[in-house]
Amino acid sequence: MDLRHLRCFVAVAEELHFARAAERLHIEQSPLSRAIKELEEDLGAQLFVRTKRSTRLTRAGKLFLDNVPRVFTALEQARDSVKAAANGFHSQLRVAISDGIPPSRFSTFLALCRQEEPEIEIRLSEVPLTQHIKGLHDDLYDVGFARSDEVGDGIIAEALWSDPLMVAVPARHPLLTYKRIPLEEVLRYPLVLGDPHACEGYARQIERVLRQVDQEPLIAERVASNDLMMALVAAGFALGLAGASQITVSREAGVVARPLAGRSQMLTTYLLRLNNEPSEALARFIERVNTIESLSSTKPDLPTEPDTSEEVEP
Repeated sequence: MDLRHLRCFVAVAEELHFARAAERLHIEQSPLSRAIKELEEDLGAQLFVRTKRSTRLTRAGKLFLDNVPRVFTALEQARDSVKAAANGFHSQLRVAISDGIPPSRFSTFLALCRQEEPEIEIRLSEVPLTQHIKGLHDDLYDVGFARSDEVGDGIIAEALWSDPLMVAVPARHPLLTYKRIPLEEVLRYPLVLGDPHACEGYARQIERVLRQVDQEPLIAERVASNDLMMALVAAGFALGLAGASQITVSREAGVVARPLAGRSQMLTTYLLRLNNEPSEALARFIERVNTIESLSSTKPDLPTEPDTSEEVEP
């Protein structure tokens, strides 16, 4: 088995069509078929069921597909480690990121890492939460940041930063008469929210907030980025729900932030790591990240709207 076999397998598994997979790999179909046959002989298992009309993965093929990406990730990390050593770094920390964590605090933290331990390279990977958790178990990442503490056994989820949850409202929207908007009023309008696959932790926290009232939300769009959410809000397409820092950093002129009425709602960022004794470098990393809360004591400036209308407090 070699990397050529694995690349051929992934192409066929994703396309489920030998001709399209061959075109994608820029090879003829016959060497592709031969590579798959050699791989199946090496593994001692059939990976595909191929008929005149279709190609599908066997159970063994599906299991193999679940594990192959780890090989490519490990290879990439090995190459990165060699490059890091060549560039003068003494060691490396592999950091996974999910769910769009607060940008201001994270940039402050990275700057602190560069200042205090410039010899340690920080390798960042943006991945969905499910892949994030699996990567921690598979030793693909040393530590991670996400917006969920529902991470299963064997992983510690430590609450780090809390970002006030705000309603992103288009300028000149009727809801701007409220200084703090009741959730029931928010749910009278269409919402643009984060995609639950790309932003799984965020989606779980927002779902818990929305369940506080017995009213079905009207979700106009699901998006994978905060920038697109703010663009749709600024266009008057819908309301958004996001952290205060995320609305601030977007700097969309047509977006105004308002808190929800009642008890303050927060979006929490968690540090995720395996439940074992961390290395010395990782222990210092964790200690450093816990100092950011004290360094970020000032509240972010929220987008405001020049509004001469009388605002009401519900």
